Amino acid sequence: MRVTDNMIMNKTKYNINLNKVSVDKLNSQMTTQQKIEKASEDPVIAMRSLRLSTDLSHMTQFVDNNIPDVESWIDVTKTSLMNMNKVLTDIRQKCVAGAHDTLQPEDRNTIWKELTALSEQVYAEGNADYAGRTVFTGFRTNCQLVFTKDERDTTYEITQKFQESDIEHRRYYTKGSEVPTDASTQYTGTISQEHNYDRLRLAYNGVESQNEPTLKLFDQTDPDNLVEVTNTANYRYYASEQEWQDDTGVKSLGDDEIIVIRNTGEMILGKNISDTMKSNDYLAEINYVKKGFAKGDVKPEYYFDCKDVTDPQNPIEYTKEDQQITYTVAINTHITINTQASDVFSTDIARDVEEMIDIINSAIVAHDKYDKITNMMKQSRYSDEVSQNNLKTYLDAAAKEVAYAEDNLQKTYSQYITNFDGYQRDVNLAVTNLGSTQVRLSLIKTRVENQKTTVNELKVKNDYRDLSDVILDFYTANNAYQSSLTAAAQVGRQSLLDYL
Repeated sequence: MRVTDNMIMNKTKYNINLNKVSVDKLNSQMTTQQKIEKASEDPVIAMRSLRLSTDLSHMTQFVDNNIPDVESWIDVTKTSLMNMNKVLTDIRQKCVAGAHDTLQPEDRNTIWKELTALSEQVYAEGNADYAGRTVFTGFRTNCQLVFTKDERDTTYEITQKFQESDIEHRRYYTKGSEVPTDASTQYTGTISQEHNYDRLRLAYNGVESQNEPTLKLFDQTDPDNLVEVTNTANYRYYASEQEWQDDTGVKSLGDDEIIVIRNTGEMILGKNISDTMKSNDYLAEINYVKKGFAKGDVKPEYYFDCKDVTDPQNPIEYTKEDQQITYTVAINTHITINTQASDVFSTDIARDVEEMIDIINSAIVAHDKYDKITNMMKQSRYSDEVSQNNLKTYLDAAAKEVAYAEDNLQKTYSQYITNFDGYQRDVNLAVTNLGSTQVRLSLIKTRVENQKTTVNELKVKNDYRDLSDVILDFYTANNAYQSSLTAAAQVGRQSLLDYL
């Protein structure tokens, strides 16, 4: 084969260029420490780098954003629940004091004042928020759980459901005494007597008369296919208890009647209605309208199926549903972070506090009557025997009313101890669940951090070269390049004259 000088020179230039390319590549690696600059240089490295970068980006998002966000959300929720638990503990202690101690007038007044203050704090913790997002309101994190001001015109149509266990046995007492203006006559009025009835208590008081509450009963033998049961009860509606009762304080109730008291939000059940619901374990559904909400009242949409009809032309309908907010804290790992208000903040809490305050007021009124009559008997103008005997009849009636008031106070508070134990149990369960979530989250965080470290090491190993190795390879390639230039210089100096 004939080899010409031109062929030798082309081959030499080609080899020099290869060495130069090698030097350039190593120079770039030495500058960037990256193995490749373009995917075409090594598709395997490029593909692996892309996959590792994606995994690393996800883990960075988990470790730097998602997990800290979940931790903060849980901390805010837990703090709020602990505060709520303290409020419930304080209220329960008042129940214990009222149930087991003989209260002095100053004790009753103290409990009354403390319960009034605590009632304002009951749901305040429900508005707790994290970074502007309310933590107890499900998906509606931009809304608050309770009304922050009085809203007189806000109107809701509410559908509230009750189980047989929601029927409450209540006591009431007929009128029993009066304070006379003088001691000229004996007391001829009625003496206090105890009466009982069963009731369902709505979540709100002050229901509207424009859409009188009605009771629907459903057979829930098949929970997925409720069957409405015919209810032939007779209804009577009253604005207040005073309107329901007669002059002596007796409240008439037929066995097949349902009495609705609007201002207290109570549905009084006749014996046959109550027994039917209890014996058959029927589900009860009550539809009613509530207009006007006070500051601190919970918003109905977080507890019931309801409709905001403040603007009748543009009603807003709400359906009560389970709204779980989940965060992705690792690949294919999700955590539910929110606690829903209906699981921990029962609407019965505020209603129980309201009734305890009313019962204390009744006891205060009864004692006040007794004290006024006692003071009259101590006055000199009533010191004669006739006046004393007359006043004694008033005092006996007042004493009977006081005894019933104190008995009702203790019995009701004993019952509410159980109620508030249940409310605290719900809160403590929520706190326990949050604690379990925190433990799980901590384990996930440790695992993801370790995975991030491992993936980062793999990416560095895949994408980068050790600088010392690059330098050695660079000097080797550069020497080869310089040697090729020297050799090329020798080849280029030769010509045909060198052989003549």
